[in-house]
Amino acid sequence: MVRTLILMRHGKSDYPEGVADHERPLATRGLREAGLAGQWLRETQPPIDAVRCSTSLRTRETLAATGVGAPVVFERGIYEASPGTLIELVQLGLPTPSASPPAIPERDDEVSTLLVIGHAPGMPWTAWELAANRDSAQAIELSRKFPTSALAVLEFDRPWAEVEPGTGELTRFHVPR
Repeated sequence: MVRTLILMRHGKSDYPEGVADHERPLATRGLREAGLAGQWLRETQPPIDAVRCSTSLRTRETLAATGVGAPVVFERGIYEASPGTLIELVQLGLPTPSASPPAIPERDDEVSTLLVIGHAPGMPWTAWELAANRDSAQAIELSRKFPTSALAVLEFDRPWAEVEPGTGELTRFHVPR
C-alpha cells in the first residue's frame, strides 16, 4: 500500500500584543488560505485518514479552516519539533499522554494518508529530509521558501514504521493563494 504524508505549515498568524507565541491566532489571510488549502486537499489528494496537529492555537485554527474531518490527535511535541522528532511522529511511534483521546487508528494499514500540521522550520526541514528526489522542481521550490499554509505531499512504498530520511517521493508542493 502506498502511504501519503502531507506536511502543512499553519496559516498566516496574527501578532496581538501581549499574547504568547503558542496562543497566537490566525490572521484573516491565514483563515482564507487555510480554507483554500482544505479545498485543494479535497480536490487533489486521497482522503485523509488521520491528522496529527500541533497544540498551538494557530495550527488548531488552521485545521478547522481546512474542513478536514479525519480523526485528530493534538501533539504538543510538534511545536518547535526537529525533523527527527517529526519523523518519529510520522512513524506513529509517539503516543503521548497529553494527546487528545486516541482517535487515530492504531494499525499501520488503517492509515494510508496522514496529515501533519505544524510550524516552520520543522515542516520544511522534515519534507526535505524525507524526500529522495531533492533535485525535483517541487523540492527546489520547497527549499527556497515554505510559506504559511504551504503543503508538501510525499509518498512512501513502505509501512509508516519504516519511514526514514530519503525514503519518500516528494510528489507535490502547493502554496494556496
